[in-house]
Amino acid sequence: MKKLRRSMLFIPGSNAAMLATSFVYRPDSVMFDLEDAVSLREKDSARLLVMHALQLSAYDGIEKVVRINPLDTLYGLSDLEAAVRGGADVIRLPKTDRPEDLYELEEQITRIEKECGRVEGSTGTMAAIESATGVVNAVDIACCSKRLIGIALAAFDYVMDMQTERGDGTELFYARCAILHAARVAGIDAFDVVYPDVNNDEGFLEEVSLIRKLGFNGKSLINPRQIELLHNAYAPSQEDVDYAHRVITAARQAEDKGLGVIALNGKMIDAPIINRAHSVIERANASGIRH
Repeated sequence: MKKLRRSMLFIPGSNAAMLATSFVYRPDSVMFDLEDAVSLREKDSARLLVMHALQLSAYDGIEKVVRINPLDTLYGLSDLEAAVRGGADVIRLPKTDRPEDLYELEEQITRIEKECGRVEGSTGTMAAIESATGVVNAVDIACCSKRLIGIALAAFDYVMDMQTERGDGTELFYARCAILHAARVAGIDAFDVVYPDVNNDEGFLEEVSLIRKLGFNGKSLINPRQIELLHNAYAPSQEDVDYAHRVITAARQAEDKGLGVIALNGKMIDAPIINRAHSVIERANASGIRH
């Protein structure tokens, strides 16, 4: 089964309490943040805290992502050294504008893996798209590296670059579509932006409904109580599951009879519908039924 990446919970790298306890919320991924969530005077201490948190057995089964500072800053390479040596599953590179940004990252990761004895290629990468340049180059970015597991849209810097502000989602529609299409071309995952108003569950669920229908694999989160809401919204309904079982049963019966044409309730069933049915069952097994 393809790895579920519905929820990616941001955890400030300088917050020792959250680093030590956030596994209890069981997101699909945690993102230990060494960039925007950490003040300049806390960069070094946060790096050590994150390196320790990466080695906690309590996070087993949760994908561990580290957002480093850009490599052209004073902190980026030290962040990367600590993250890879600490055992991060994925490195999230902020402000990715072009493939060359990932080439440099990959070169450094390969060096560190060799030096610390990690299997070469075992550290994945994620590109955070935060500018108009990054959106325009999204396909090239998404296709440029075998290490890349996904691309993520980051809204705050993007809307600033576009000289607008967060609103009803209109301001992000083109960027979302561009990111999503690039991810699908490359066969990797696509992650949506953080929803900033943690007290507005209705607004959050409206945005989740939109990005789920568009096809995003998941969403970045800043509040752990959004995890259950998100996972439930991504779970299939009982109606979806019942129909998926009927499709799979019809396909098996047709195969047993040697029929080249599959029909269900008078409608033709083709390969994409069968594949989707299997996907629905897998999601139900992993997420339960939407309530």
